[in-house]
Amino acid sequence: MIISQTPLRMSFAGGGSDMASYYRRHGGAVLSTAIDKFVFVNVNKKFDAGVRVAYSRTEEVASAADVQHPLVKATLDEIGISGGVEITTIADIPSSGTGLGSSSSFTVGLINALSAFRGQYRSSGDLGRLSSEIEIERCGAPIGKQDQYAAAYGGFNLIEFKPDDTVVVSPVIMERDKLEKFQSNLLMLYTGRTRSASELLVRQDAAMRQMSKDEAMGRMVELCYVMRGELMAGNIDVAGDILHESWMLKKTLAEGISDAAIDSWYGAARAAGATGGKILGAGAGGFLLLYAPRERHEAVRQALGELRAIPFRFEPSGSRIVYYNPGLE
Repeated sequence: MIISQTPLRMSFAGGGSDMASYYRRHGGAVLSTAIDKFVFVNVNKKFDAGVRVAYSRTEEVASAADVQHPLVKATLDEIGISGGVEITTIADIPSSGTGLGSSSSFTVGLINALSAFRGQYRSSGDLGRLSSEIEIERCGAPIGKQDQYAAAYGGFNLIEFKPDDTVVVSPVIMERDKLEKFQSNLLMLYTGRTRSASELLVRQDAAMRQMSKDEAMGRMVELCYVMRGELMAGNIDVAGDILHESWMLKKTLAEGISDAAIDSWYGAARAAGATGGKILGAGAGGFLLLYAPRERHEAVRQALGELRAIPFRFEPSGSRIVYYNPGLE
């Protein structure tokens, strides 16, 4: 048996610029961190030559060619496994529509575990590149590349997307006490709503192709560098203002990113002491991220009593094999 552990992620600024429709014209950047919520992929040798895959449903088929799950099928084909394998998954957070990049974390973890099953090591760069290719190019997902690289590398990073399709991952270097304060001032609350990220991202991708949206997206990319610079300089509390500006810009990119309920929650949080925030991921539901001084957290939670606060920490490690027993005979 082989088990991979792959973190989910939250992004602070720049989301959308990791889509090819934008970064191939202008270059893009996202400021994001992995968090201590994980997707676990378990791979085991199957008794027979078939394939069993258990996720929200269970597939038991004769060979990899018969698998219905597109990401599993494409990954098995890429790695060269035709059968004799069983794949199961467990996640700390609802597996789709929450804005934490769970689909990409699953793909990264699946590649890592199946590669280990074949006796192959994958570097973080390989995991990020290959998972992006499988999701975007082979399976046609209308998404960007930030989630795959955040899951593969882990840590708190500026991830840059170059027009030639190369990706550069640079850690955000901060004094320990400043990093701790930044983390402790963040609140993540579950809205109780999931949504189809694909539908929203199709609209955002279309928006990225409109030159009229370039100014807003360009400023969102600029804010990644501004926020990184301020954090590295120890100016922690400007993060809320930057998150607020970025969220206001993101809402202009496409219809459906926010709605009356989200705007109401966000307004109540700001009135209770939060200085900024955003809906994580594509928007419309999932998790609401807020920045507020620690002493205002209780007031913010009370103002948003219908939402569930989820504790979290930044996660320094990317996808890794946490159990490896290849069952050699």
